[in-house]
Amino acid sequence: MISQEVQNYIEQLIPGRDFRIQKLEEYAKEHGVPIMELVGIEVLLQQLRMIKPQKILEVGTAIGYSAIRMAEALPNVTIVTIERDAERYELALQNIKEFGLTERIEVLFGDANELVAEAGKKAPYDVIFIDAAKGQYQRFFESYGEFLRPEGVIFSDNILFKGYVTGDVHPGTRRLASLVRKICSYNEFLMNHNGYTTAILPVGDGLGISIKKDNEQR
Repeated sequence: MISQEVQNYIEQLIPGRDFRIQKLEEYAKEHGVPIMELVGIEVLLQQLRMIKPQKILEVGTAIGYSAIRMAEALPNVTIVTIERDAERYELALQNIKEFGLTERIEVLFGDANELVAEAGKKAPYDVIFIDAAKGQYQRFFESYGEFLRPEGVIFSDNILFKGYVTGDVHPGTRRLASLVRKICSYNEFLMNHNGYTTAILPVGDGLGISIKKDNEQR
């Protein structure tokens, strides 16, 4: 990952955001809601501007921050997003409504492992963004990747996990150590998957970019 000094420098260069976006960022920080780090989401949005997707599936809505950012950056996109926490689900609906994006962002309530068929009804997707329970990433990838069009892209957030994946930083607890092992396993799964070409960017907390091969490339 980039150094904190470089991170701070880049953040200072990022243009000011809508006060409503900043309010969401402040709420997330105050209440411990996991949203993408500023540099990370700016990189994601720039990638999406180049891809120009028409339909995105997001696994992990939280308070709607990233879905709103993606919809604001891509005026023609529609987004299906999944959230299992009832309080965050309701808050996401409120935030999406405040931004006038109810017609373009659909929030499904429930466990992502149980909503595969429901999300599949709205396929195919041009982009899938995974930012939910880290220990479930591979399962999400395999389940929802079926709904991604050839040459579509799956983005995976937090896959460098604060540097724990390097082994140089001790996780401190057994639970955290177990999660680190799962993320390391997921990263290896991504990099060796015959159906995708993957690169990992050391921005934010680590962003995986996996491009689905068409049948002729496999």
